[in-house]
Amino acid sequence: MAVTFAISPLVAARLSGSDIIGGLAGTATTLGAALLAIPTAWAASRGGRREGLAFAYGAGLVGGLISVGAVAIGSWPLLLAGLVLFGGGTAANLAGRYAATDLSAPGRGARDLSIVVWATTIGTVLGPNLAAPADSLGVSLGLPADGAPFAVSALSFVVAAVIVFAGLRPDPLRLARGRSAVPAGQRPKGSALAVLRTSRGARNALIAITVSHTAMVSVMSMTSVHLGHGGAHLSVIGLVLSLHIAGMYVLSPLVGWLADRIGRERVVMLGMLQLIAAAATAGTASQHDVAQVTIGLVLLGTGWSCGLVAGSALLTESTPLDRRPAVQGLSDMLMNGGGALGSAGAGTLVAAAGYGGLATAVGALVAVALAWTFLTRAR
Repeated sequence: MAVTFAISPLVAARLSGSDIIGGLAGTATTLGAALLAIPTAWAASRGGRREGLAFAYGAGLVGGLISVGAVAIGSWPLLLAGLVLFGGGTAANLAGRYAATDLSAPGRGARDLSIVVWATTIGTVLGPNLAAPADSLGVSLGLPADGAPFAVSALSFVVAAVIVFAGLRPDPLRLARGRSAVPAGQRPKGSALAVLRTSRGARNALIAITVSHTAMVSVMSMTSVHLGHGGAHLSVIGLVLSLHIAGMYVLSPLVGWLADRIGRERVVMLGMLQLIAAAATAGTASQHDVAQVTIGLVLLGTGWSCGLVAGSALLTESTPLDRRPAVQGLSDMLMNGGGALGSAGAGTLVAAAGYGGLATAVGALVAVALAWTFLTRAR
């Protein structure tokens, strides 16, 4: 789905004639991922990881096809509706990292999870560069201009769903439940919120994941605007964002190894320190200082990686097996909801207080989360 990352805001802006609507394209996909996280988790809880992932990929497929139709008839409201369902692809990608931990050996959960996160690097980096070739191919096959990237993504969801159903056997969650030493009648009951009320580790993990993602999206979403106002060429902005994405994903196996070795909460706090440093570095950079902004964005990426990988591992091990899909789904919903709010609110903050003001607000948010984690950590 990364093939549509760069083009969907442009298509929405072209169809609507409004840059504001164009900005809502990314928000719609993120909001969709948040809304679909809970039913994806419910499907996994009922039938296993295969069913959950297939549901999410199915929603993404329908969203991709609706988006192609919206481009064909020139309807931006229909496009935004399609992009909400298209967020199922994000929901599936996020849920997939938890599938890697269902059968993890003791002390290896973070490393196993981090490999799944790392694997997304290829698609995330290459995807945006395939938008133009995909569009040219699509037009030659009779698809509407700008519609082919959505069709390619829809096809990729079909392929992913087939691979999941054919290859994810036996289902790791169902197998883990079968191996559980806890009798069915003694398994914990209650909602995901009930688990969070009783598990300090799960609460801290959820805070770490949500705050890290909100901070990353908020700063990242306005960086291109900040550099653009300084006259930076699009190729330069693209390079800065590519290095940021590399920081998010490339080092994730190292983050997983570190989380298994020194502890999840220590790596979570290390990530928060990096996010604060990122906000300070990028926020004090002028519009013309590409090098300083780049350093800040790389730190933003590595800090996010620490929060996501270590936080997800902490969440999993702090939650009873039978409640994991529900708690993980709630975490993904709040994570994507925070990202959507951060993306939508970042523009308002920049308009009122500048890019530096946005970075200050983000740094303060992370500092509060860091203090909470430090004071309530396991000792």
